[in-house]
Amino acid sequence: MKRLLTAQQVARALNRLHKLVSSHLPAGEPLAVVGIRTRGETLARRIVEQLRRHRKRHVDYGVLDITFYRDDLSLRKGMPLLRATEIDFDLDGKVVLLVDDVLATGRSVRAAMDALVDFGRPKAIRLAVLIDRGGRELPIAADFVGAAVEAPADARVQVHLKEYDGDDGVFLVKSNRRRRQ
Repeated sequence: MKRLLTAQQVARALNRLHKLVSSHLPAGEPLAVVGIRTRGETLARRIVEQLRRHRKRHVDYGVLDITFYRDDLSLRKGMPLLRATEIDFDLDGKVVLLVDDVLATGRSVRAAMDALVDFGRPKAIRLAVLIDRGGRELPIAADFVGAAVEAPADARVQVHLKEYDGDDGVFLVKSNRRRRQ
């Protein structure tokens, strides 16, 4: 495992995300921030805290589990780990900021968009990711990117967050086979 970003660099990438979101999303529009489980939910919560402090307005916060929307569910070994989706507000007419940790193939984001529209009809969905590692298989691009990293196709990019891992960081993990993120 090779460290790509330190905790300080992750903090700068998150600060960049917040500034991009604040400057590009209309201040008068109702906003909902939804994080994709697991690391995306923590990043979304951090972004919401900053937005609430700086916008001085209410920002809805939710968590989305995309397990049943994944196109590789039948390819995975064992029983999938299901966790609750927590969206207890109306999405209709809101700008939804979808947050994830790593954007790679685009398949997780496609699954998340499918899941979101089951909860309502947002005015718009914007995507914020901490890391864009490239390697798209679907025509999906993030609206807001904290940092871009280069990674070989046979490696995974892992985001570690202090809430789960004790420290913030981004790591390159070599694997014997290509894995979807």
